[in-house]
Amino acid sequence: MRLKFSALILEVAVFKMCLSTGAVAAEGSKDEKIIKDGTEVSLQYTLSGEDGKTIESNKGKEPLKYVHGQHTMIPGLEKELTGMKVGQEKHVKVKPEDGYGQVDPRGYQEFPKEKIPQEMQKVGAELMLRGPQGQAFPVRVKEIKEKTVVLDMNHPMAGKTLVFDVKILDIKPFTPPPAGQPGQPAPAAKPAQPANPAQPK
Repeated sequence: MRLKFSALILEVAVFKMCLSTGAVAAEGSKDEKIIKDGTEVSLQYTLSGEDGKTIESNKGKEPLKYVHGQHTMIPGLEKELTGMKVGQEKHVKVKPEDGYGQVDPRGYQEFPKEKIPQEMQKVGAELMLRGPQGQAFPVRVKEIKEKTVVLDMNHPMAGKTLVFDVKILDIKPFTPPPAGQPGQPAPAAKPAQPANPAQPK
C-alpha cells in the first residue's frame, strides 16, 4: 500500500511538471505573436495631421510590412508598436523629434533659374531632384529670387507631429530571403538629411 502511495506522489509530481512545461510552451508560443526585435510585422495604418485630416492610409490596400528592430520605421512609431499583438489597435502621436525631425535650415538650397522648369518656378510647386547616387526625391519650391530658386529639401513631414491609427494584422519571425532573391520588406522612409548639391531631374 505504501508503494502505491509513493507511486501516486510521483505521478502527481510528473503531472505538475508537465503542466508547468506546457504553460511555458504556451507562453513561448504566445510570445511569438508579440511585436519584438526580429519579427516581421504586417499592419494597417492611417496617418493624420494634428488637425485630424488624413494624410495617408493603406486601408483596403496591401498591408505595410517591416522588420521590427531594424530601424526602418520612424523611431517614435516603432517604439509604440513594441509589445503589441495581432488584432490589437492603437492611436499613436509622434512628435517631430521622434519622426522625421525638425526642419533643418541646411535643407534649403539655391539653384539657378535656368535649371528649374519655368512652369515649376512658383512657391509651393513640387518637383523631383536626382541625388549624387542617382536616387530621385521630391522637393518643394520655397522662394523665388531674381536669379535663383530656393528649394526646400527637407522631408515633407519634417517639423510636424504625426498621428497614427494602427491595427496589427500579422506577426511572424523574420526569415531573410536567400541571397539575390527578392522578398525582404522595403525600408520605410527615413528622416531627410541635408542633401548634397543635387541636379534637377
